[in-house]
Amino acid sequence: MEDFSFLLTVAIVILSTKFLGEASEKVHMPQVVGALIAGVILGPSVLGVVTETDFLAKSSEIGVIILMFIAGLDTDLKEIKKNAVSFVVIALCGVLLPLVGGFCGYYFFFDVDMANSSEVLKAVFMGVILTATSVSITVEALREMGKLSGPVGNAILGAAVLDDIIGIIILTIVTSMKDPSISIAVVCIKILLYAVAMAVLAFILTRFRNKIDGLKEKRRISIYVIALVLAVSYASEEYFGIADITGAYMVGVILSTFKVRSDIAKKMTVPSYLFFSPIFFASIGIKTQLDGMTTQLFIFSLLLLVIAILTKIVGCGLGARLCKYNSHEALCIGLGMVSRGEVALIVAQKGYAMGLLSGDLFSPIVLVVIITTIITPILLKKVMK
Repeated sequence: MEDFSFLLTVAIVILSTKFLGEASEKVHMPQVVGALIAGVILGPSVLGVVTETDFLAKSSEIGVIILMFIAGLDTDLKEIKKNAVSFVVIALCGVLLPLVGGFCGYYFFFDVDMANSSEVLKAVFMGVILTATSVSITVEALREMGKLSGPVGNAILGAAVLDDIIGIIILTIVTSMKDPSISIAVVCIKILLYAVAMAVLAFILTRFRNKIDGLKEKRRISIYVIALVLAVSYASEEYFGIADITGAYMVGVILSTFKVRSDIAKKMTVPSYLFFSPIFFASIGIKTQLDGMTTQLFIFSLLLLVIAILTKIVGCGLGARLCKYNSHEALCIGLGMVSRGEVALIVAQKGYAMGLLSGDLFSPIVLVVIITTIITPILLKKVMK
């Protein structure tokens, strides 16, 4: 007999995220914070009412893809072209400092022997996890404040895309040390080919800009666009090893200069707001499983949390200051890059599968992911006032 319990699960998730989202807004916090807390409460760490299922995981993935596509539509392409060098500098600083911080935190806390190459590699991988940035939460918070298309919003989004690519290269280098079958050269070639593929896609779509903008029947455009977004997201992961959300964001950026942008954004926002986004935000909290947390691991979690927050704020903030952003903008950019979200969890999962991360260290990482994801929009809203 077919199981229809997933319908009740979705109903509970949507209602709880909306209820706690509105409650968060009443205490002057972004709605996304309430949605994240709802996931933690519903998940195995508190009530255990909802567990992660294949349906929720896939719906969540579609949710973050749509969210990042809409963020791409809201991106000011002229601002990105004008500040491309700044975004590269911010991304580099925002990757290198957490990488060093994560390595040092693991190395000194567990007193790693330099002669033990396996343990040294694990320390490096801890740094790799902290290089991850998940701006999907930040995107929602910035949109609520109307700051997504400003200089700070564009800097965060532009740097985060580059952050993702740099992180993939570093992850590949580290995993190749563990698995000789992975070629660094092949990965670099794939990244270059991906850049070429995105340029070709941009050329083709721009070539037909007048026809697309001139269509009298605009209702079907969103259907074609979402199909394109999902196809590009799939190709990004499957053929180039680039995160699917990067592909979705790039399609949004390409279409951001089209006249039909507002029509597409309006139609795409409805399913995102009603269904996919609540499931995505709640799923992060649902993933939380803090059982098996010893005193030593709890102390390491706190250390890792401090490192995770400070290295992104200082690293990205320093990069922003080097690129002539003022102190307040630099602080906002640093805060906006603090959230680790699902990206860190994916990296951690890959490391676990390759033996670069022991199972007992998942709890500290999950704790860091949840807290950085929750506090990022809160701090960002307070600072950006």
